[in-house]
Amino acid sequence: MDRSEFADRLDEELRTDDYADLDASANGLQVGHREGDVERVALAVDAAGATIHEAIERDADVLLVHHGLAWDGFDRLTDLHYDRVAPLVREDVALYVSHLPLDGHQELGNAAGVADVLGLRDREPFGAYGPEVVGTRGTAAEPYAVDDLAARLDRELDTETQVLDFGPDEIREVGIVTGSGVDWIEAAAAAGLDALVTGEGKQAAYHEARDRGVNVFLAGHYATETFGVRRVGDLLEEWGIETTYVEHPTGL
Repeated sequence: MDRSEFADRLDEELRTDDYADLDASANGLQVGHREGDVERVALAVDAAGATIHEAIERDADVLLVHHGLAWDGFDRLTDLHYDRVAPLVREDVALYVSHLPLDGHQELGNAAGVADVLGLRDREPFGAYGPEVVGTRGTAAEPYAVDDLAARLDRELDTETQVLDFGPDEIREVGIVTGSGVDWIEAAAAAGLDALVTGEGKQAAYHEARDRGVNVFLAGHYATETFGVRRVGDLLEEWGIETTYVEHPTGL
């Protein structure tokens, strides 16, 4: 597939332009020419030295990630920024990034993947971010006990979930905002949810969860955000593009 067609089709599928004024990440084709062919794509959560070099080793034409390199632009392309960009340019490996668009996508997104793991039904968009959303919500097919929901996340995401156990003992209504999503505790409480599942926490989240009476499950930033790039990989396979997943968990 032509690289420009590859980028344009993904931008349309992920609604990249709709998040352009909301996201600090420069989404879409972030490094590389639009000219050239795309036969093999490496998928990773993060664009970092380890994943960039692994994508090159696997002879990828594109590295597609959730967390890219440009956040509110580059002041200078020096030091660590240069060390990461230079191999991509030298080896002509493009970098395609989808941050918030891949969080909010209701089929391919990270939150949608976690919702599948938990078997949630009757799903709706959740996690307002300006006019868009960055998560999803749904109803458990059978109510979860707090420990059972944490155990399922641990098993399915290969993680160790920390629980702020301040909500109902029986969990039916669940909101999901992956990564760093504790800013939506208030929204979860306002929506009458029993639990919020996210990745990592902040000190203030403990008291807010307690005061608002919401269970919060912190299942790891990386662990909750592998779904999106993998699902985009499935889509690319349908387009006739070979994919490979570069697994590099952070434990965070």
